[in-house]
Amino acid sequence: MTAPRWETTGPRLLFEEAARRASRVAMRHKVLGLWQPITWAEYARRVRLVANGLLALGLNRGDRVGLIGENRPEWLFADLGIQAAGGVTAAIYATNSPEQCAYVLSHSESRFWFVENEEQLDKYLEIRAQLPGLERVIVIDTEGLRGFKDEQVISLAELEEMGAAYAARHPGALDARVRQGKPDDLALLIYTSGTTGPPKGAMLTHRNCLWTADALGRANPIRDDEETLSFLPLSHIAQRMVSVYLPLYWGLTVNFCENTDTVLENMREVSPTLIFAVPRIWEKLHSGVELAIQDADWFKRGAYRLATAIGRRHARARLYEGRASPGLSALYWLARVLVLRPLTRRLGLDRARLVLSGAAPISPDVLLYFHSLGVPIREVYGQTEGSGPTTIHQGDRIKLGTVGRPLPGVQVRIADDGEILVKGPNVFPGYFKDEAATRAALVDGWLHSGDVGQLDEEGFLRITDRKKDLFITAGGKNIAPQYIENKLKFSPYINDAVVVGDGRRYITALIVIDEENVSKWAQDNKIPYTTYTDLSQNPAVYELIQREVAAVNRTLSSPEQVKKFAILPKRLYQEDGEVTPTLKVKRKAIMEKFADIVAQLYDDGSPAAGTAELAAAAASPGSGHQEALSRGAAGRRAAG
Repeated sequence: MTAPRWETTGPRLLFEEAARRASRVAMRHKVLGLWQPITWAEYARRVRLVANGLLALGLNRGDRVGLIGENRPEWLFADLGIQAAGGVTAAIYATNSPEQCAYVLSHSESRFWFVENEEQLDKYLEIRAQLPGLERVIVIDTEGLRGFKDEQVISLAELEEMGAAYAARHPGALDARVRQGKPDDLALLIYTSGTTGPPKGAMLTHRNCLWTADALGRANPIRDDEETLSFLPLSHIAQRMVSVYLPLYWGLTVNFCENTDTVLENMREVSPTLIFAVPRIWEKLHSGVELAIQDADWFKRGAYRLATAIGRRHARARLYEGRASPGLSALYWLARVLVLRPLTRRLGLDRARLVLSGAAPISPDVLLYFHSLGVPIREVYGQTEGSGPTTIHQGDRIKLGTVGRPLPGVQVRIADDGEILVKGPNVFPGYFKDEAATRAALVDGWLHSGDVGQLDEEGFLRITDRKKDLFITAGGKNIAPQYIENKLKFSPYINDAVVVGDGRRYITALIVIDEENVSKWAQDNKIPYTTYTDLSQNPAVYELIQREVAAVNRTLSSPEQVKKFAILPKRLYQEDGEVTPTLKVKRKAIMEKFADIVAQLYDDGSPAAGTAELAAAAASPGSGHQEALSRGAAGRRAAG
């Protein structure tokens, strides 16, 4: 009986696929403004050079190797080169501080470290005294390092030269090392973002990753002519799955984004067919279109509003009733041809076929909007400890408000306290050097996700919230803050929201404005400002956000309504420990950092102000709690 394709290792599968697909394009990246292809044969050749170079340096099976950098082909060459040589990749987010890098490298006991460029090398030079076990640092891009000499630092080109020489002296050594690899060998250490303490190193095997890639293709067919755009951090399991393991398993082509500022431009250039993005990207696309339409002439505005209204009716009929009437389908076809298809072409979504949103909750309203455009976004849910996905919308059955059904071969059940439990070949073997955390996460083979949810009669999973984030108000009402936060973030003027109310008499919120959209609104309305803090604390901006909050409150029950809010006087940054690399807000960190602002929302000793009172306060700069918040917060926090 033939073994399943996932009963192998990543490097072995790469070399097999490269032999079969040799001249086909595996990936593209931009060089001097032009997209340059890299074939599967070249992909395998570069991985072999890196792997042989590591063998020349003395890498042993099971040794850990660090890797830090933005998305680029060399990242993949290093990742799979490490694994081909028998090592384990311990990837680090490019935005991590030197101290965070030191923790991962020390905890993983990494012997070598691939760094992207001079900026990342500077981190090593700052922390090298803390890393006596780190033997060599390999720099991928040496621009700006001409003349730099250090006995522990070599370039990727030098490593590949060492690899070529080693392969000439030991022609069968690498193939022998690759053959020694087993499906259950450790392939990756994925360090969690550490929202509740130091990051934990989740161990993932070759079987975990390849089985999951297979299951994703069984849930929703993936073709070998798919194109995807790689722009989220490769250190995160979601982008690693899309950029490394799905291409290895199904043969699709990866296009590397130039940088984080060119994502939308590159999206338009590539028009990918397979797209994975976090909610922030979809929210930004939606708000960008809505605000651009406001500046269009009356005819274009009217055509857009009519087309999207038809699109929403068609999407609701198809999603909720299973089919649309012939008349509605005909109207939708016309709206698509005249308005919606040109719009999706401008967004780079005209070829989008398998479109995924994950890594954080997303508002069903945002999903419905893209379905109305003809972009069928599917929610995917999971965690690092489950190799990425656990559930996904499959086939034509997409149920908004849920995150789909379990992947084929994955079991999901709900514990007595509502926690989501997961079992399957995608579930990790445990945390590196942390038996206590492993025992807490894995009980009788079931992964305790830390999320709370419900399974409906059709087997669709609905996420309520993170278990630790649920709270009860002083009135005894159970609140799931993510639900309210998602509704707030649907506003084009709200970037993030943190709902507060545990043990309190009423619900409040800390809000981060969308700087780009609010700035444009301020300019259009001739509202002067200088800094981000100045803009965020302007009474007119407060009134704008008050209207958005009031609109959300009309859709909520009384105990869920936001009675007061404050606009935070600064942007949220990963470097400040306020958001994760996938842009999820770290609730605990925000609550601690802005405890003074939260206190002011509850310090009046009287019932919460109503909408009218808050609006009046916002409209009167000389009175109201917003002015007090502006003085108290903006005066104490650094200016933006």
